[in-house]
Amino acid sequence: MPQVEFNRYYKYDELTTLLNAYVAEYPGLVKVASMGKSYEGRDIWVLTVTNFNTGADADKPALWIDGNIHATELSPSTACLYFLNYLVTNHGTEADVTRVLDTRAYYICPRLNPDGAEWAMENPPRPRRSSTRPYPYDEEPLPGLEEFDIDGDGRLLYMRIKDPNGQWKKHATEPRLLVRRDAIETGGEYYRVMVEGRLNEYDGSTITEQGIKENLDLNRNYPAEWRQEYQQHGAGSYPTSEPEIHAQVDFITKHKNITGGVSFHTFSGVLLRPYGTHADEHLPDDDLKVFKHIGKVGTEITGYPNISVFHEFKYSPKEVITGVFDDWLYDHFGLYAWTVEIWSPQRQAGIKEYKYIEWYDEHPIEDDFAMLKWSDEKLGGKGYVDWYEFDHPRLGKVELGGWDFTYAFRNPPADFLEAEVALFPKWLVFHLLISPKLEQHSLSVENLGGGAYVIRLTVHNTGYLPTNVSTRAVERKVTRGVMCEIELPDGAELRAGKLRQDIGQLAGRAGTSSSLSIWGIPAVTGDRAKAEYVVYAPQGGIIKITARHERAGVVNIEIPLF
Repeated sequence: MPQVEFNRYYKYDELTTLLNAYVAEYPGLVKVASMGKSYEGRDIWVLTVTNFNTGADADKPALWIDGNIHATELSPSTACLYFLNYLVTNHGTEADVTRVLDTRAYYICPRLNPDGAEWAMENPPRPRRSSTRPYPYDEEPLPGLEEFDIDGDGRLLYMRIKDPNGQWKKHATEPRLLVRRDAIETGGEYYRVMVEGRLNEYDGSTITEQGIKENLDLNRNYPAEWRQEYQQHGAGSYPTSEPEIHAQVDFITKHKNITGGVSFHTFSGVLLRPYGTHADEHLPDDDLKVFKHIGKVGTEITGYPNISVFHEFKYSPKEVITGVFDDWLYDHFGLYAWTVEIWSPQRQAGIKEYKYIEWYDEHPIEDDFAMLKWSDEKLGGKGYVDWYEFDHPRLGKVELGGWDFTYAFRNPPADFLEAEVALFPKWLVFHLLISPKLEQHSLSVENLGGGAYVIRLTVHNTGYLPTNVSTRAVERKVTRGVMCEIELPDGAELRAGKLRQDIGQLAGRAGTSSSLSIWGIPAVTGDRAKAEYVVYAPQGGIIKITARHERAGVVNIEIPLF
């Protein structure tokens, strides 16, 4: 059994060793391969997880899962590892896990952005949004305030300096908290607040933030509605210009058996669905119903709300985000894709109803007291650090303190990590078990005499989703129907029927009403289709028929003729 701990983060070499240990321990369930190289030349590992004794992964419906596209968002890698461990240790004992691995496959990429994660785990860390590639210019930034652990204690806090024109003041009854100065207030003790850091080329009066060379956001580099730098910061030179995203897009495009996707991020404690750019009215009605059903089950299992990005997760009311993973997977391929934002400090503090983005601009002071109490009682005071004096080499006497954002917000603290990532496996199993599944329904062989036979094969879709997965997939014409192909023995002839034929898409159970109603019911056997052949085979032999759907799997039939 691989020695994996779910209360810590693994650097690249450790992670690689760990993934290979799972392959060695569970060779019938796990394979690992590189889908490409990162900017700095690291392999981007993808695990294929299925019961290989029941067939190849390519012949089964599959779900894509990834994590750690953003450099400092490390807990998504842990979520992927935890799910891998959950699958292999429960196969053969837990019914749904056994069924999903016997009939379907997962493609899991625990660390899509290995370079950025390495920088984030350096000591001291070099936190970046995503990639380590210089962008948009390969030049040093203009000097200014550089975020840096100035006192060397391993934390990145805030600096506050007394300033009569400062924006902040101490709360009247809780001096650890800084609150906003009133709009027309004067005559008090006020503070200017900035990130903890060092000042490069300080002129003694003005302070500007120093930029960074590496300004990419890999989750803006996907093809769906990609926009240039002047329209959206960090989107890259062109769609899939970044090697990490190019490798992922190429992998998913070539694996036509993928029926959905989940990308793990941090933070907010929420399940996000497309679109980021359009209201729900833009989705086909049937697709919206399925999205809401998947989300409802996700909320029941994880406790995370499920929401539309466009309606409830904008950074500002008029700002939309484009070129993102889940929009691309749904809009281009018609696959149900989700972005999972792990961890909500607010919910941990007992704040149940809040707006995920707007909260940081405006919230009641009672929320601050709840957050402070949570830090004191649950985090041992390590989340919100009481202010302490420090002799800054350029600014003189300052105070350091406030929220340790990296510790308390960016990822779950180590003691909370395993419990948080343990919320997701059952939802991920459900998400794949709803995929379409092509199976044999019936087979008849009628001997007409004289070497002539009539063969009738009926296949059906036993999955919840239709074989095409979504209405959007039909609109985009990205998947054809069930393809039936017959192979004849030597000396045989096909007298009726076609050697290869498309017998159409098969319905699933999605969209079934909660009860019978006056509005009618779907086609009685829309989940079935039949291929019929007349074969002349005077010497007998074996007929082979293959029914295949790219997203629903394969049925192989061998028919001996006597």
